[in-house]
Amino acid sequence: QVTVRDALNQALDEELERDERVFLLGEEVAQYDGAYKISRGLWKKYGDKRVIDTPISEMGFAGIAVGAAMAGLRPVCEFMTFNFSMQAIDQVINSAAKTCYMSAGSIAVPIVFRGPNGASAGVAAQHSQCFAAWYGHCPGLKVVSPWNSEDAKGLLKASIRDDNPVVLLENELLYGVPFEMSEQAQSKDFVIPIGKAKIEKQGTHVTLVSHSRPVGHCLEAAAVLAKEGVECEVINLRTIRPMDIETVEASVVKTNHLVTVEGGWPQFGVGAEICARIMEGPAFNYLDAPAVRVTGADVPMPYAKILEDNCIPQVKDIIFAVKKTLNI
Repeated sequence: QVTVRDALNQALDEELERDERVFLLGEEVAQYDGAYKISRGLWKKYGDKRVIDTPISEMGFAGIAVGAAMAGLRPVCEFMTFNFSMQAIDQVINSAAKTCYMSAGSIAVPIVFRGPNGASAGVAAQHSQCFAAWYGHCPGLKVVSPWNSEDAKGLLKASIRDDNPVVLLENELLYGVPFEMSEQAQSKDFVIPIGKAKIEKQGTHVTLVSHSRPVGHCLEAAAVLAKEGVECEVINLRTIRPMDIETVEASVVKTNHLVTVEGGWPQFGVGAEICARIMEGPAFNYLDAPAVRVTGADVPMPYAKILEDNCIPQVKDIIFAVKKTLNI
C-alpha cells in the first residue's frame, strides 16, 4: 500500500530524474520539503536549480513558470492550495492556456499547475472551493483530478510529459490515505492517459459518476446499496477536461439511471456538464428517470464542523439520491 502523498513524490522524483528540463517551484517546496511533504527529499537530491522555493507571490512565480515553459523547460508549479491560484488566474488562463492557439501552434506551454483543491477540514470559505468547473471551463487547459494513489502517480507523470498546460487538482484529505498500488503502477514507465475515465465498480442498476475524494464516498454508498440489492456502477472520471463522456454514455445505456457526485457548487458544475452532455447525446433515450446531481451546498463554506459536514456530499446523500432516481 502507498499513500497518495508518496505516489505524488515518486512521480515527481522519477520525472525530475528522467528529464532535466523538469523543475519544481512554489512556496516551501525545497528546504521545508513542501507544505504537505509532497516534495520530501527532492531538494536534497536535485539541488537549487531543480527544486525552487519562491516568495509568497502566486502571480509572480506562476508567471516565471509559464515563461520558462515557453522557453522550453517543463515546470511543475505548486500552489499551496488552489484557492491561492486565483492570485495567478491571469497567468494560468490568459498566458498558459491561450498561447498555443494564439501562436498558431508555434509556442507550446508544457506546464503543470498542481496542489490541493476543494474542501479540506475547518479552513472556512476562502480555502474550500473546488476549481474543477472553473478550470474545466477554459479551452487550452487540460484538467485532471485523481482519486487514489495510482491515479495520482499516473496522472502526474502524464501531465508532466504533456505538451499542454495541465491543471492537476489533488485533495488534501487524501494525501495521507494509503491505497493498493499494482506492480505495474510502481514502474517508472507507468502513466495514465489523460482523458480516460475508469470504471471502479461494475453495476447494472444505476451509474454513479464522480472525481477526486467523492469517488471513495460513491464506493462506500455502492457497498451499502449492494446489501439492499442495488448494484451501482461507479465511474472515476480522472479527467475533467477533456471529459470521457463515452464511458459515461456506455454505462447509462446499460443502467438507465445517472447520479453525478462532486464536492463543488451546483451551478455550472461538473455534474451539470455531464447531465447536459448525456441529454444532448444518444444515451438520453436510455434514461428511465431524470439524472440527479449530488453536489456541495450552494453557500460559502462555513467554518463550524457540523455545518461543514452538511455542505459536503456524504455517503447518506448519495444513497438518498440513488433511491430517489430508482424510485425506491
